[in-house]
Amino acid sequence: MAELENGLERHLSTVEEKDAQELGKFGYKQELRRDWGLMHNFGISFSIISVITGITTLFQYGLVTGGPGVMSVGWIVVSVFTMFVALGMAEIVSAIPTAGGPYYWSAMLAPAKHSAFASWITGWFNLLGQVAVTTGISFGLAGLISTTATVKSSYEATPGKTIGIYAAVLISHGIVNTFGVHILRYLNNTSILLHSVGVTSLAIAVLAKAPTHQSAKFVFATFNDGTGDPGWSIRASPAYVAACGALMSQYTLTGFDASAHLSEETKNASWSAPIGVISSVGFSSLFGFFVLMSFLFSIQDFEGTVGSAYAQPVLQIFVDIAGDDGAVVMMCLIMICVWHCGLFSMTSNSRMMFAFARDGGIPRFFHKVDNKFKSPIRTVWLAAFLSFCLALPSLGSSVAFAAATSIATIGLYISYGIPILIGLLYAKDFTARKGPFNLGLFSRPVAFIAVAWIGFITIIFCLPTANPVTSQTLNYTVVAVGIIAIGSIGVWLVTARRWFVGPSKEVQEAEQFGVDLLEPGALEEAERKAELEGRERGELSGDSKPSELGEDAKAVEMDAEGKK
Repeated sequence: MAELENGLERHLSTVEEKDAQELGKFGYKQELRRDWGLMHNFGISFSIISVITGITTLFQYGLVTGGPGVMSVGWIVVSVFTMFVALGMAEIVSAIPTAGGPYYWSAMLAPAKHSAFASWITGWFNLLGQVAVTTGISFGLAGLISTTATVKSSYEATPGKTIGIYAAVLISHGIVNTFGVHILRYLNNTSILLHSVGVTSLAIAVLAKAPTHQSAKFVFATFNDGTGDPGWSIRASPAYVAACGALMSQYTLTGFDASAHLSEETKNASWSAPIGVISSVGFSSLFGFFVLMSFLFSIQDFEGTVGSAYAQPVLQIFVDIAGDDGAVVMMCLIMICVWHCGLFSMTSNSRMMFAFARDGGIPRFFHKVDNKFKSPIRTVWLAAFLSFCLALPSLGSSVAFAAATSIATIGLYISYGIPILIGLLYAKDFTARKGPFNLGLFSRPVAFIAVAWIGFITIIFCLPTANPVTSQTLNYTVVAVGIIAIGSIGVWLVTARRWFVGPSKEVQEAEQFGVDLLEPGALEEAERKAELEGRERGELSGDSKPSELGEDAKAVEMDAEGKK
């Protein structure tokens, strides 16, 4: 027994040394405690994907844009193509097992002369996606709260009231991210439990409690076009409606890059992190399909569910099978899950903005960490403000929520696709640095399919989904995506190309100091310590000049400020 324990300790020690050596190849010192295994890495992405959030908030959209057949079959198709994206991302994570996201991957994979431009474009699309996904989650929660409040009460849901609730939700997320950074880890563990055990119990309860169940033909072959009169299946084609209806599935399966962000805290990261990415997508696809099937098979009256007085079909399903009180309890569980998902979406959003501000992608005013709470407070509330603004069109638009989720999906997947595309275009350089997770001969075909799929959904989700197209039914996704695309490229050509260097400078400095770039304030603190140490060494040696390291850091900072 003692020999077994000693052998296990030696094995763990060897794994930890290998992880540190792997990280050292990129110039990083192991600073974060590497105590998360594969299951915890997977759990983070699984809870952030949050299939219950996407399915519940877009269930009405799915029923009118294709119906049960498109929702069920579409989920399978989308899951398959999303797995290609996950495989392409997994190769990148295995090759670069550091805590950076798409913004950093693009900078590190692109040739030196294109590195800054690649990170600039990726950063802006990632920022758009991050803001929009926070909007989609939290505004969806506001809608759920507003509709659930109408059960057994005289409360009347209006766009104005929903916006008010939405503001309160964002404020609650902002407060926790401002003052409660130390409890985020514990809330994350709660979120994983709720999204696994809680949602599984809910889906089983719905199936068990339903008085009758729909046939397989209804679930997999029923097509419904509620996009207008006439609907888009007549004005265009049923295929058009089916393609647009895939939004529910694609929006749900986002956020799996979280496994990459935790790579520096995961044991055997060059293998565990990519497996975490793939397994989170695979399990979320299967788990989400189970939840979706439980809802679709439990519909008691299709027309009554689509035209529900609550304007929320999932709530109507719960009322039909469990009564008003049971429905409220079930919805409360879902709303708690969605609240946690929105909380961590804002956390990720604020960290990305903080990093982008450090490089000048957005004003450096937002590159500030509160010394007391160790939180990038300015970017937390910037994320809340921008997310609130993105939902304001809902006051006069009937398709605003669907547009917000389209923007989120397109923004995030473009930021996923750019580093995959760079690896495809510069395959020789990428192949030379690949890690243990290597697709070999399938690498380029997988990357091509992933990029092609992202291009397809970028076009499809910009198209109108309501007929006739008016100021109230316009899908303003194309406007938001167009502004970011044209604006970011335009600013780059006019001015940014002269001073924006991307994260390359910070990557080099982080490599020198051995810190995690995604930890707000870590790089700045390391620079301050280095300068102080340099001064102390200078005083001890009788030299009044600061050390070379301090002088260089100061010169770089002054040069950067001068360029701006």
